[in-house]
Amino acid sequence: MKNCIYIFSLLLSIFLFNCNTSKTPVSKKDKNEIAITQNDTVRIANDELEYEIIIIDPGFVTWLATVPQPRGFYSQQYMENRNRIYVIEWNQRVIQPQRFNPQLYELQIDYSPRIDYGYEVNYMLYNYFIYFQLKYNQRLGPFVPRI
Repeated sequence: MKNCIYIFSLLLSIFLFNCNTSKTPVSKKDKNEIAITQNDTVRIANDELEYEIIIIDPGFVTWLATVPQPRGFYSQQYMENRNRIYVIEWNQRVIQPQRFNPQLYELQIDYSPRIDYGYEVNYMLYNYFIYFQLKYNQRLGPFVPRI
């Protein structure tokens, strides 16, 4: 059974697509915004475990390069434990669109505690949850998001 993790195609449609029916020339500013958005797509895949993470959120790559703790600061077990809590809360919010903003919580995350996704996947997922909580002023668990 394939374990696919699709994370967050948040706000991409807002930044890339608009509802105009007429085509207008793209300005340099618009080209830069599109380039920044495309550069803010992070994809991690492993064919052996048959999983994939796609993170599309403008600003995440820049934030990841400048703000969080470096790789190796947190142990894989620490991040796995936090990711489990965050994923459970995230999925609860996805299935309650009347209570939580469905534009923030679009897709469920298939994250199994029985699968070893490795350090890099847990690092990216953990840091995305921290970024998401800080950027959108959300709290996905009992912990205050820290950097």
